[in-house]
Amino acid sequence: MYQLLKQEGNARRGEFKTVHGTVQTPAFMNVGTSAAIKGGISSYDLKDLKCQVELCNTYHLHLRPGDEKIKALGGLHKFMGWEGPILTDSGGFQVFSLASLRKIEEAGVKFQSHIDGKRIFMGPEESMRIQSNLGSTIAMAFDECIENPATREYTQKSINRTVRWLIRCKKEMERLNSLPDTINPNQLLFGINQGSTYKDLRIEHMKKIAELDLDGYAIGGLAVGETAQEMYETIEAVEPYMPKDKIRYLMGVGTPVNIIEAVYRGVDLFDCVMPSRNARHGHLFTWDGIINISNAKYELDDFPIDPKCDCPVCQRHSRAYIRHLFKANEMLGMRLAVMHNLYFYNTLMEKIRAALDEGTFTQFHDEMVPILGKRI
Repeated sequence: MYQLLKQEGNARRGEFKTVHGTVQTPAFMNVGTSAAIKGGISSYDLKDLKCQVELCNTYHLHLRPGDEKIKALGGLHKFMGWEGPILTDSGGFQVFSLASLRKIEEAGVKFQSHIDGKRIFMGPEESMRIQSNLGSTIAMAFDECIENPATREYTQKSINRTVRWLIRCKKEMERLNSLPDTINPNQLLFGINQGSTYKDLRIEHMKKIAELDLDGYAIGGLAVGETAQEMYETIEAVEPYMPKDKIRYLMGVGTPVNIIEAVYRGVDLFDCVMPSRNARHGHLFTWDGIINISNAKYELDDFPIDPKCDCPVCQRHSRAYIRHLFKANEMLGMRLAVMHNLYFYNTLMEKIRAALDEGTFTQFHDEMVPILGKRI
């Protein structure tokens, strides 16, 4: 359960106790979509990269290898060799991204698999059953991720349905957690706030889901087309209505600057594919800004990616070597780049927590925001 240890303005320093270990917050969850971080990173590597929580994808694991197979193999923790907390998303965002292949109804969503076109149905009960089979620490409620922009009329209908779906999720999870063969009978449930960029609808929806007394609350449907400023304003609007004694998660966000700004506005938990995806294209985060390792200027550069970084990659390899690996299409280049970026993100969260502990987070925010978004 979440314990608020300290606050500076709206920024929160806390601990989140789970059956798979305690998470120091604010924290970043490393995204292992199909039970692996893309770029050749194992669960064992993640320990060295200071990862606290791994995020896996309900939709992808349901399709391949199949959640029932993972249950037969002892659950997701055993399957992928990760002992710490795992959050599984509900599949709602993936269904949202398959707009041309889906049909939303009150019972749930009919859609086609992006792998083989097979017709699939997923609703609140199905999503909860899949996540129970996976045995994750935290299950996300099944919701509709509304596109931006959406009409007010559609948004109102959608958030009303998402509340009804959430009630069904909670009921089904209580049933599943009581079964004798459930892998994790202590599985937690997070509800998701939606409402596009309509602040009043966001607030209305947050008030309704807060009444259900869930284990945590997420803000969803952001970083899908709106501006950064609209995202920050949405967080500011919703934050006063989020329970103070529950952990708060901003889904799918984002850049180091986005994270610092969201912590500043009261968020505890983050996930994003950006550090690993950008790394696979040679875009690397440093404490002086962002570099593109493929640039010719690094051809004879004997310095590490970031002289201020103590990650395993920066301790051992030069920019020239990593650039060479990318140019030669050696997969080691991607692996080393992903390792560096994940270590950078997890170290950023460490620095944020330290600044909150010391009461200097506002100063940290003001110093780092202009630097970390800069391209070198």
